[in-house]
Amino acid sequence: MIRRIALLSLVCAACTSPSGAPIRVIVPKGASFSAATDSLNHAGLVGSRFFFKLYARAKQTDRNIKPGTYLIKRGTPWSEIIAALHGGHGLVNTITIPEGFSVSQIVPLLAQTLSVPADSVNSAVRDTAFIHRLAIPARTLEGYLFPDTYAFPDGTRPRDAVLEMVKRFEREWKPEWTAELAKIGLTRHQAVTLASIVEREAKVPAERPVIAAVYLNRLRAKMLLQADPTVQYARGKHTARLLHKDLEIDSPYNTYKYPGLPPGPIASPGNPSLVAALYPAQVEFLYFVAAPDGHHEFRRTLSEHDQAVKQVRR
Repeated sequence: MIRRIALLSLVCAACTSPSGAPIRVIVPKGASFSAATDSLNHAGLVGSRFFFKLYARAKQTDRNIKPGTYLIKRGTPWSEIIAALHGGHGLVNTITIPEGFSVSQIVPLLAQTLSVPADSVNSAVRDTAFIHRLAIPARTLEGYLFPDTYAFPDGTRPRDAVLEMVKRFEREWKPEWTAELAKIGLTRHQAVTLASIVEREAKVPAERPVIAAVYLNRLRAKMLLQADPTVQYARGKHTARLLHKDLEIDSPYNTYKYPGLPPGPIASPGNPSLVAALYPAQVEFLYFVAAPDGHHEFRRTLSEHDQAVKQVRR
């Protein structure tokens, strides 16, 4: 009876066909076939762990599997799954783009992940077709490579990887957000730019909408933004503290010197920062200063701000 059930399971496993979106399965380095089977079962790719292992043992293919991250569709025959584990077919390279990463940080990381020259990734993030697709007045895709974890199959071209990040941004941007742009008086490009500044400025998540509100209030009051992250971007490198000479850098990204928002984003903002820029807090603050622990002290007037600065420095 058990032999009949096993035979029926093996026949069913061989007759299925792949369908749907690929599912990511991770086989850790040094993992046994049994551990890999558990991962496949948990992902819904293998219905019976017992019969799958029995099938592999009968085929003498339950050894020497290759570790890595695989993309496998539901319904893939067991023979093909095992062949993938042995031959490394379907292996993908994963990359995590943290919120607040700039193009200059993303390019070498993506080049390393795809095992391609950095120049080829640089060309992809400057692809005019992508820039026109997003209708942005920029020379690069700064701000539009959405921060997330991606899985790219071996051999993925830089252009295809960058396109996937752009599509991820497009999927993240909700239709109702476009309606909010008129309320805050910004274009989408400006809103993404503001969100990128908030992303780099905020250390306490709850402060994001307040920081966005301060910058919007300063814009409406025709005040300089005086956003430190934009000066860091203009410098091309980050330092713990800006010096007076840094504030004199002649760059449109120096918001201590040039009015309004910078020409474009300074990093890739995540969903919370985009939401903060589109739905800012209803506050009257015009100033803030960062405390050593990362939180900010918000104030309405310059005299109150000066006192807050002294308090923070003490």
